[in-house]
Amino acid sequence: MRDIAVFSGSAHPGLAAEVCAHLGVPLSPTRVSRFANDCLEVQLQANCRERDVFLIQPLVKPVQEHLVELLLMCDAARGASAGRITVVMPHYSYARSDKKDAPRISLGGRLVADLLTAAGAGRVLAMTLHAPQVHGFFSVPVDHLHALRELAAHFGQYDLSRTTVVSPDLGNAKEAAAFARMIGAQVAAGAKQRYADDRVTISSVIGDVAGRDVIVLDDEIAKGSTVLELLERLRESGPRSIRIACTHGLFAAGALKRLTEQPDVLEIVCTNTVPVPGEDHEEYRAHGDKLRVLSIAPALAEAVRRIHNGESVSALFDAPRGE
Repeated sequence: MRDIAVFSGSAHPGLAAEVCAHLGVPLSPTRVSRFANDCLEVQLQANCRERDVFLIQPLVKPVQEHLVELLLMCDAARGASAGRITVVMPHYSYARSDKKDAPRISLGGRLVADLLTAAGAGRVLAMTLHAPQVHGFFSVPVDHLHALRELAAHFGQYDLSRTTVVSPDLGNAKEAAAFARMIGAQVAAGAKQRYADDRVTISSVIGDVAGRDVIVLDDEIAKGSTVLELLERLRESGPRSIRIACTHGLFAAGALKRLTEQPDVLEIVCTNTVPVPGEDHEEYRAHGDKLRVLSIAPALAEAVRRIHNGESVSALFDAPRGE
């Protein structure tokens, strides 16, 4: 592809390299250094002048470091006379700060969107935002992808005739319903109330799960407290089998260990929007026997290609994508 330049921050270079491999373009080098006073400096080490520049950086731990790095990448590309700057942000962690649910609380989702725009981003490519309204926080065009097709292709290997897709809460029920339609399953949802970041209660499960094969679907799993609470409610109804699926497998604070230790959980499926423990990682070796990681690089690469060529990105979801 001519007149395109793809750069990666330090958050997830493996995903960026995979996207570039599908595009058939080189991953342009980026130099990130730190001054003696702890300030970051970023240099994009390839020509950007009048080129279509794509900056790949999910906001993952340490989130603030990677955010500032991304802002500096945007500024560097703008200063280098890039024709257009598209931020490819597979995981937007600040999307969880999307509502004023307490007095004098910050709305980080909107603030960070404004920062990216101020730094020079002219377009954003995101994957499975935490809530639909986050899309509206950006004053530049946003192409919002989802990983339901990748998940559906994976679960297609099983007998889905007695399957129910369960959303942990009503907020994610629309996505769960869309996924259930894709695989020809029923849908159910938990009645959840959150008291703190890691403390939730689910009073009941609305829908038929007794004697059925359950797929718990959420947008992300961080500490896993919501999923573990949901499993307790599901067990009261006696499902035949339980599998867990999400787009963003953050698995913070030992979540992977806690979930894989659940004897009735057969499988945990996520995508590589964020770096997940690899086979050389101690946590994976100890607790990764049930973990399946699907790649969303082909979907991101196709979206990048369509953005560059001025084609419809929403059409990605209209028909099955070829292998």
